[in-house]
Amino acid sequence: METASFRIGEHDLILETGKMAKQANGAVLAKYAGSSVLATVCCGSKPSEGLDYVPLSVDYNERYYAAGKIPGGFLKREARPKDKEILVSRLIDRPMRPLFYKEFGREIQVVPMTVSSDQIHTPDILGMISAFAAVMISDIPFNGPVAAVRIAHVNDEFVVNPTFQQIEESDMDIVVAGTNDGICMVEGGAKEVSEELMLQAIEKAEIVLKELCQFLEDFAAKCGKEKLPFAKSELTLDKKDEIEKEAYPLMETACFVKGKFERYDAIKQVKKDMFDKYEAEIPEEQVPLFDALFEELEKNILRKSILEKKLRSDGRGPEDIRPITCELDVLQRSHGSALFTRGETQSLGVTTLGSVFDEQIHDDIDGDKRSNFMLHYNFPPYSVGETGRLGTGRREIGHGHLAQRALEGVLPKKEDFPYTIRIVSEILESNGSSSQATICSGSLSLLNAGVPIKSPVAGIAMGLISEGNDFVVISDILGEEDHMGDMDFKVAGTSEGITAFQMDIKISGITVDIMRQALKQAHDGRMHILGIMNQTISEPSKDVSDYAPKIISFKIDVDKIGMIIGPGGKNIKSISEKSGSKVNIDEDGTINIYCREKKGAELAESIIKGLIEEPEVGRVYSGEVKRIMDFGAFIEFLPGKEGLCHISKISKERVASVSDVLKEGQEVRVRLIEQDRMGRLNLSIVDADNEDWKPSAGSSRPPRSGNFRNNRDRDRRN
Repeated sequence: METASFRIGEHDLILETGKMAKQANGAVLAKYAGSSVLATVCCGSKPSEGLDYVPLSVDYNERYYAAGKIPGGFLKREARPKDKEILVSRLIDRPMRPLFYKEFGREIQVVPMTVSSDQIHTPDILGMISAFAAVMISDIPFNGPVAAVRIAHVNDEFVVNPTFQQIEESDMDIVVAGTNDGICMVEGGAKEVSEELMLQAIEKAEIVLKELCQFLEDFAAKCGKEKLPFAKSELTLDKKDEIEKEAYPLMETACFVKGKFERYDAIKQVKKDMFDKYEAEIPEEQVPLFDALFEELEKNILRKSILEKKLRSDGRGPEDIRPITCELDVLQRSHGSALFTRGETQSLGVTTLGSVFDEQIHDDIDGDKRSNFMLHYNFPPYSVGETGRLGTGRREIGHGHLAQRALEGVLPKKEDFPYTIRIVSEILESNGSSSQATICSGSLSLLNAGVPIKSPVAGIAMGLISEGNDFVVISDILGEEDHMGDMDFKVAGTSEGITAFQMDIKISGITVDIMRQALKQAHDGRMHILGIMNQTISEPSKDVSDYAPKIISFKIDVDKIGMIIGPGGKNIKSISEKSGSKVNIDEDGTINIYCREKKGAELAESIIKGLIEEPEVGRVYSGEVKRIMDFGAFIEFLPGKEGLCHISKISKERVASVSDVLKEGQEVRVRLIEQDRMGRLNLSIVDADNEDWKPSAGSSRPPRSGNFRNNRDRDRRN
């Protein structure tokens, strides 16, 4: 067994190999404080022919026993991957995939598994490092090293590998991956931080990453296996120069046809015409090389145009943003809806408001949690004019998580807005960043739904074209610009600062100056988009939708919670039945009442407050006649509290019989006129009040009526 350690943050990172999973191509157990991740990598026995991509799969998973837990649900075993596991798998995949060799051709599977969790330190970074280390010591060809680190900004200081608690307290949390050549991936969220602070965090991470990369190289040199051989294809395309010379001017015209599908069709037509002409001279095994030639031609033409002419395929300049339109209330019965269209990218954002009973419950090794905000992103195949399977894949989960991060920082606190909020983004068209369109439509739909968010949020995707020292940053990139560019750089935020950030770099040598230029241009683009959005709506609607549940929230003394719940839940069940509401009571005494109708919520509120309320002399109440007696009526004016309305206080006119005026079950407005020394409560019908009567000093008793003595004697007899 071989081990190595590296100090990172407040603890040692320890790597072990040669003890566990020895039949895998590579296996590393990574330990950090009380957390451990075992990562393995295996490859297929034979290469697949004709692949133009790396057949890599990353399956990060967390075992419940790692935190001393048993899975919830009927089946007590880990089932399908949770969203968190998929998101970590993506974090591992993105910086690692470009470092494998396409020519190797074999299927590769990386499986990092969290086997111990102290629930203090995040296991995702440990999963990334263990996976990178396992690949590096394996016999699978890999152009490493690559490493990852998390940086948080807590109390005006940068913290390396922060704890869960520190992340909760931070105003910025990012994961940064890099190689010896520089940063290759950044992803994270923030609470409206400046572009300069983001750059400082990346620079801080870069220092740690260089040391980590050297550590991993030394570890691989000490215990790594000899790499498997693979043959690079020496096949060349016959008449390549001739085809390229003839096709170049035709492609140059086709690449700048306006309209996504019109441009694609023009490029396909040039390619088809050239293939028809040279088909007899292109052997079957060279057809993939013919396809690759035209892809390379398109890439070179577009890149050259942007670098030299500052002209993009749709006619825009580098900083130009496509036309934007925003519409509200596009769905009749939703609580909030917005249609955001930017060029050929369109997102329908729909906000739904629910109760505490709709909160998302997270059952994982980090501890049971509940969240009252969800964002779900759907990318159906028709959005790009294709057929395919409908469902939720890794793309949907990853893009939705980025958009959720961008918006959750501006949401109101739960105590100020006690709704559960769900946003769904339906991508109806796509040519460019649909995740950033989701952020825009989601922000608009929140405002439309009356959610008091701190500020509107917009997102923009940036790209980079570079050649040597020459580079151009492009705003609001198209799909083909993302594919043939050197960087995919997404920034979301408010007018005050950044709330979400994601960057994937495809080349080495990205400098801080380039990132600074990209951030500045992204800021300008974000301000432009926010300006258009604010023309449609900039403040939340005054009221939530009539179709949204009505919520009343207030707080009571903790020692009165039991009174409301009642023995065996009797009281709270009765309240729900009478009002048609759902009542939730938190441990701190916060009560949330949810009802489809306002009247029901208000009824539940009055009943609850009545249970805990002390009667107040002089106050008017709504009551119900419970019993009729000869001398008066007993009226319930607070839940569980009755008072006597004497016959003399029923009406200003003389009443011969109580039953002539009042009936059992009748609702009346009463005033509490006295609580005597024995705690008995005396009422008067409001219409019968003597407005001139004032209690005398030291007494709260009303003046006695002329027949008081007879009434008193009758009371005693009864």
